[in-house]
Amino acid sequence: MQVLIQLFRNNIREYGMIIALILITGLFFLLTDGVNLKPLNLTNLILQNGFILVLAIGMVLVIITGNIDLSVGSVVAFIGAIAGVLIINMNVPVWLAVIIAIAAGGLIGIWQGFWIAYVGIPSFIVTLAGMLIFRGLTLWLLDGKSLAPFPESFQKLSSGFVPDLFQGGELHIFTIVLSLVLSFVLIYLEFNKRKTQVQYQFEVVPLWVSIAKLALLLLAINWFAYQLAMNKGIPTVLVIVLVLIIVYSFIMKKTVMGRHIYATGGNKKAADLSGIKTKRVVFWVFVNNGVLAALAGLMFAARLNSATPAAGNMLELDAIASVFIGGASMAGGVGTVIGAIVGGLVMGVMNNGMSLIGVGIDWQQAIKGMVLLIAVGFDVYNKNKR
Repeated sequence: MQVLIQLFRNNIREYGMIIALILITGLFFLLTDGVNLKPLNLTNLILQNGFILVLAIGMVLVIITGNIDLSVGSVVAFIGAIAGVLIINMNVPVWLAVIIAIAAGGLIGIWQGFWIAYVGIPSFIVTLAGMLIFRGLTLWLLDGKSLAPFPESFQKLSSGFVPDLFQGGELHIFTIVLSLVLSFVLIYLEFNKRKTQVQYQFEVVPLWVSIAKLALLLLAINWFAYQLAMNKGIPTVLVIVLVLIIVYSFIMKKTVMGRHIYATGGNKKAADLSGIKTKRVVFWVFVNNGVLAALAGLMFAARLNSATPAAGNMLELDAIASVFIGGASMAGGVGTVIGAIVGGLVMGVMNNGMSLIGVGIDWQQAIKGMVLLIAVGFDVYNKNKR
C-alpha cells in the first residue's frame, strides 16, 4: 500500500486527472442510466471533441513555454473559410485545398511567432490581436454568409471511419484486431522499459504494480475498442488524434526540441545561458500551433459541413481549459501531451453528459468554469505545499 501511495504522490497530476475522468464518467453513467457509455454515444463523443483535442495538443506546447494563444478559435474559423472558398466556390481539388489551408495555418503561426519571439510583444497581446484580425478576415472572406455543402470526400475528414478489412458484419473485426495488436505493443514496451531500468540500476516499482497498471490500461483500451466495433469502428478523427499523441509525446519526451521547450518555460534566463535559442523555440512552437489550429479548422468545417463566420467561437477557451485541467502550470515548464488529452476528455465527457441529462448551456459554461478554477487552484496549492 505504501508503494501505491508513493507512486500516486510522485504522479499526482497525471493520476489525479485520470481518476477525475473516471469519476465524472461514472457519475454520468448513473445519471444517464448508462447512455453515455453506449457505442453510439462514445463514437459521437470522439467526433464532437476531436478538433478540441488537436487544439489542446498545440496549446500545451505553447503553455509549457510560458505563453498563451487566444487566437486559435478565430484561426479555426478563418481556415474553414479558406477551405470553403477554395473547395465550394473555386472548385479546387480537396487534397490541394487541404494543403493550402495547412500552409495558411503555418503562415499565421509565423506571423504571430515573429511578434512574440523576436519583437518581444507578450503573447497575450499578439494573440488577442490575432483573435480580432482573423475573425474579421473570416467575415470579409465569407461576406458574412455561410458556405455549404462540402463534397463528401472532405466531410470524411471528420465523419469517416476506418474500413473493416475483415468484413465482420455487425461487429467491426478490424477494430478488435488493432486493439489486440496495440495491447501486445504496450506489453512489450512496458517490460522492455522495465528491463532497461533494471539493467542500468534505476529505481523501479514492484513488478506487481507494473502488471496491475498495465492490466487496467489494456482492459480500458480493449473495452473501448469493443464498444467502437459495435458501432462503425474507428473514426478517422480518432486516428488523427492518436497519431498526433504518439508523435508529440515522442517529441516532448525523447528529443532535444522537447527538452528545449521545457527548459524555455521552466527558466528562460537559465535556458539562454545554457545556449538554448529560446526565441527560436518560442517561434517554432507558435508555427506548430498555427498548423494544428489549421488542421482543427478543417476538421471543424468538415464536421459542420459548412464554412461559417461564427465557427470556432470560444474554442480557444476549451483548448486552454483542457491544458490546465490536464495539469499544466500557469508559470510554464510543466505539462504533458497526455495530460492535455485527459483534460480535453474531461471537458468533453462533461459537455456530453450534461447535454444528455438536459443541463442548459448557461449552467454548462458555469460548471466548466468552476472545474477550471478548481484545477488551477489545485496546481497552486501543490506548489505552495512544496
